[in-house]
Amino acid sequence: MSSDRPGRRTSLLAAVALLTMTASWGSTFFLIKDLLDRVPTVDFLAVRFAIAGLAMLAVAPRAIPRLAPETRRRALLLGGVYGVAQILQTAGLAHTPASVSGFITGLYVVATPVIAAVVLKTRITALTWAAVALATGGLGVLTLEGFSVGYGQAITFVAAILYAVHIVGLGAWSRPADALGMSVLQVLVIAGICLVAALVTGSPGVVLPDRGTDWLSLVYMALVAGAAAMLAQTWAQAHLPATRSAIIMSMEPVFAAFFAVLLGGEGLSARMLVGGLLVLTAMLVVELVPRRRVEAEVPHIAV
Repeated sequence: MSSDRPGRRTSLLAAVALLTMTASWGSTFFLIKDLLDRVPTVDFLAVRFAIAGLAMLAVAPRAIPRLAPETRRRALLLGGVYGVAQILQTAGLAHTPASVSGFITGLYVVATPVIAAVVLKTRITALTWAAVALATGGLGVLTLEGFSVGYGQAITFVAAILYAVHIVGLGAWSRPADALGMSVLQVLVIAGICLVAALVTGSPGVVLPDRGTDWLSLVYMALVAGAAAMLAQTWAQAHLPATRSAIIMSMEPVFAAFFAVLLGGEGLSARMLVGGLLVLTAMLVVELVPRRRVEAEVPHIAV
């Protein structure tokens, strides 16, 4: 029994790391929405992840060369998926209240076990499908205006699906010894994607913040909610199944709503409460249903 304690201790530490990372993510929604009033989306992301990547390189300059070629290829792929998701989510946030964006982004918690089940060829239970329907209903309450879905909400939903793909892939490919190198490479890929997008879609060059408070927010989001969060997620998912990771990360929309109302000046509405409650209920239902294969460690997947 004592031999199991180190494993349980590591698992608990990984869960705490994920929860802390999730809180940092949730705290950025209202900060980003405010910053996007003055800095274009892709420019903000390019600067944010460039700072994060350079800081990580300065701390661990040999982390990437130590990775095996196959691991580097996987990190490149995961970084690409995450980079596109970041652009879509941040662009959607410019057209969506921070708390609503947080709830929609949280749908990756529902999508994660579904994608994992498809990858693992595992049968999806009727209750899981019911949870997906419940989450879809919650999304409708949050986003539907008549018979249409708003642009910001729609692209945020696509970002949520991509985040789920990233969670499943990271759960399959992350190893404790590779966590640092994979984190650095992913952040650099994200920065590169956002930099290219900024140069192609925006004005010549990259628009930088011109306020000291904006730079403080940007540095916080780069170092804490960027570099540290990516490292925490990559390391934690080397010790936790993808589905369990998603359970913990379901706290993100809760943190997002909490910070948006407490510090972002947003007001609570009945629509927000009802839609958010439906989404959160779906997250809990789909994650608490016993699923022997989905809740097991995601197996090694070749690429």
